Amino acid sequence: MLEKLFKLKESNTDIQTELLAGFTTFITMAYIIFVNPQMMSSTGMDLGASFVGTCIAAAIACIVMGFYANWPIGLAPGMGLNAFFTYTVVGEMGYTWEIALGAVFLAGILFWVMSVTPIRQWMLESIPMNLRIAMGSGVGLFIGLIGLKNGGIIISNDATLLSIGNILKIETLLSILGFLLIAVLSIRKLPGAILIGVMVVTITSILIGIVQFKGLVSYPPAFIPVFMKLDILGALDLAMISIIMSFLFVNLFDTAGTLLGVANQAKLVDKSGNVHNLHKALKADSSSSAFGAFLGCAPVTSYVESSAGVEAGGRTGLTAVTVGLLFLIAVFFSPLASIVPAHATAGALIYVAILMMSGMEKLNWTDSSELLPALIIIVMIPLTFSIANGIALGFISYIVLKIASGELKKISSGAWFLTIVFMSKFIFL
Repeated sequence: MLEKLFKLKESNTDIQTELLAGFTTFITMAYIIFVNPQMMSSTGMDLGASFVGTCIAAAIACIVMGFYANWPIGLAPGMGLNAFFTYTVVGEMGYTWEIALGAVFLAGILFWVMSVTPIRQWMLESIPMNLRIAMGSGVGLFIGLIGLKNGGIIISNDATLLSIGNILKIETLLSILGFLLIAVLSIRKLPGAILIGVMVVTITSILIGIVQFKGLVSYPPAFIPVFMKLDILGALDLAMISIIMSFLFVNLFDTAGTLLGVANQAKLVDKSGNVHNLHKALKADSSSSAFGAFLGCAPVTSYVESSAGVEAGGRTGLTAVTVGLLFLIAVFFSPLASIVPAHATAGALIYVAILMMSGMEKLNWTDSSELLPALIIIVMIPLTFSIANGIALGFISYIVLKIASGELKKISSGAWFLTIVFMSKFIFL
C-alpha cells in the first residue's frame, strides 16, 4: 500500500529510511510547538488552545503535503509570520487576534488563488531579487530582536532606546547559554539542536527552582477557545490591506525559496529543470496557509528544516506524513509546553534569526539602486518593529531611487503594484 501511495522504489528509498527522515525533520522543527503558543498567547489567546492548534495545523498540513504532493516537506505555523501577527498587527496596531486571524485567512485565500493561476509565477518573477531576499533577512532580524528582548539580553533605555541587560541575571545567563548550546550542536550537525537547547534550558530552570515542573503528559487541552474564532468581516477593512499583503508576500517568497531548495536537495528536479509535482506542492502549501487560521494559527508554511530529513534520506511524502503523525502525538505533551519559559526559547529565536539573515550574501552589492532599498527593508523592519512598515519603506525607496537613477523602465509591474498599495496605506490610513 505504501509503495503504491508514495512510489518508494521509484525514488530509491524504503519505509525505514522514510520513517527515520520524518523523525529527523520533526525533531529539527519541533521547537515551534513551544515557541509559537508562547508568542500567540501574548495576543490574549489561550496558551493551551494555541498549543493544540499549532500541533493540529502542522499535522494536517504535513499529511496533506505527503499524500497529495508526495513531497518530503514538513509544514507548521511560520516563524516571522507569527511574530508579525503578535507584535505588529495585534501589539502595535491594536487589532484583536480574531481580526488578525481573519487577515491570515484572506491572505491564505489570495495565496491559494495565486498558486492555481499564473499570478504566483508573475509575482515571483516581477519582484526584484534583492527585495525578495531583504524580506526574509529583515524578518530574521526582527525575530532576533524579539529573542534578545525575551532573554533580557537587551532592555529598553530612555536615553539610548536600547542597552544591554543584566548579563549576570540567571534568566539572561541561561538564554545566552541556550543560544551557544544550539549553535555548537548545529555546527556539529546534530539533528534537533534547537529543540535540545530549549529543553536543556527548561530542565535547568526547573532544577534551580525558577520554573515549576507540571508533568510531561496529559489529556490535550481544549482548543475551542481559538477554533473558528477568526473575524473575516473585521479584516475586510481598507486599513487591513497592507497587513494582508505583508502576510501574503512574506509567505510567498519564503515558501518559494524553501520548496525549490528542498526540491533540488531531494532530487525532485529532472534534467530539463522541471520540478516533479511542483504544482501540487504549491497548492498543498497555500491551502495550509488558509485553513491554519481556523485553528488559531499564523500562516502555515513549508519549513526549511525539512532539509535535515532529506539529508537523512527522505525522498517521498511518507516522510511528511511521518512528521504529521508525530505532531499529532505531540498534543499529549501540553504540560511540557506550558512550563517552557521565555528565556528558554530566546536562544532559539536568536539562532533562527541568524539563519534567516544568511540570505544577505546573495544580495547584489554592486548596484546601489538595488542594494539600498534592500538594506532599508532589513534595517527598518526591526527598527520600526513592523514587518509591514519596513517592507513599505523599502519598496517606496526602490521606486524613488530607480526613477532618480534614470532606470524607470527597469521597474517591474509587481514592484509598482506593491508600492502603490503601501503608499496608499501611508497617505489614506
